[in-house]
Formats: sequence, structure tokens, C-alpha cells
Amino acid sequence: MADRDDDYWRATRRLTAILLLAWAATGFLAVFFARELANLTIFGWPLSFYLAAQGASLAYLAIIGIHAWRMRRLDRRHREHP
Repeated sequence: MADRDDDYWRATRRLTAILLLAWAATGFLAVFFARELANLTIFGWPLSFYLAAQGASLAYLAIIGIHAWRMRRLDRRHREHP
């Protein structure tokens, strides 16, 4: 029983660490490359504006969705195998 619980929490921590890294990379990379992307425009607005305003928000929503989907699978697997 303890090994199964340890496996569950190890998988949970690994998933959380991966998604936190994706979150940090999304926030950092949008800011880091903003100056280079400011030269490209879409409908008169710089591309960096779109990445910061819409792209990062969509990435964050995807991270939340992936977390919910994977945790549901982990929880179900943990409950089904006593």
C-alpha cells in the first residue's frame, strides 16, 4: 500500500514540476523575445503584443487542462488498484 502511495505522489510531483517549468518558460520566453518580435506586425500591432496578451493566456489554459486531465487519470488509476 505504501509503495502504491509513493508512486502516486511521485507521479503527481513529476507532473506538477513539468507543468510549472512549462508555465515559467511560457512567461519568460514571451518577455525575453518581445523586443525581437516587436518588428513583426499583425494588423498594425506588434507580434509581441499578441504573444503576451493572447498566446500566454492560451498556453496557461492548456497547462490547466493538461493538469486536470492527467490528475483525473492518476486519481482514477490510484483508486482502482488497491
